[in-house]
Amino acid sequence: MKRVRKILRFLWRWLWRGAVAFILFTFLWTLLYRWVNPPTTFLQVREWWNCPDDQHFAKTWVDYEDISFHLKLGAVASEDQNFMKHSGIDFGAIEKAVEYNKTHEKTRGASTISQQVAKNVFLWPGRSWLRKGFEVYFTVLIELLWSKERILEVYLNVAETGKCTFGVEAAAQKYFRKSAASLSKEQAALIIASLPSPRKSNPAKPSAYLTKRKEHVLRQMRLLGSTYFERYSD
Repeated sequence: MKRVRKILRFLWRWLWRGAVAFILFTFLWTLLYRWVNPPTTFLQVREWWNCPDDQHFAKTWVDYEDISFHLKLGAVASEDQNFMKHSGIDFGAIEKAVEYNKTHEKTRGASTISQQVAKNVFLWPGRSWLRKGFEVYFTVLIELLWSKERILEVYLNVAETGKCTFGVEAAAQKYFRKSAASLSKEQAALIIASLPSPRKSNPAKPSAYLTKRKEHVLRQMRLLGSTYFERYSD
């Protein structure tokens, strides 16, 4: 019995130390990315490795100020309209999604932009309850340590925007031969509308479905209004 208690104490001590080390490491990692741009992500590495020889792998980082306002507003209008109000998890949206999914075959998600940044930047591709738990954990850290501007900046730079293409700057250059800063409202809406299925979409030659989604994004942008971010600034 003594030996069992000794082993249990030993295991508990190392579990406790491991937990503290994990929290400290992830805290510092997240804090670092408040100022340092993530050099790559697990998904980017995987797609770079699998990118066909006839495809060009593209990703170019642009600062928040060099991203079109239409892209910023479009992302929020399409993906997370409570972005400036919630603290990482939108419980109201989760509730609505649960109710919607009860009566619809095609399910609807409720991930916020902060959650998408957490899984894109810090986690591996795939789906599991373990990954979801880490996603919530990193979402809390991001909201605690980053500004909303930084979260949106990182989101628009690491999001997959096409085959072997990441970030809105790479997408703007690929589809419209211009910078992310100079996109028109319609062009920005097309890129944002393609985000749910970027590998199947071509904003330069939009399908009827993508055009319909673009119109939806534009309507939501009008509803949010051009002063959306100003209303929540300090």
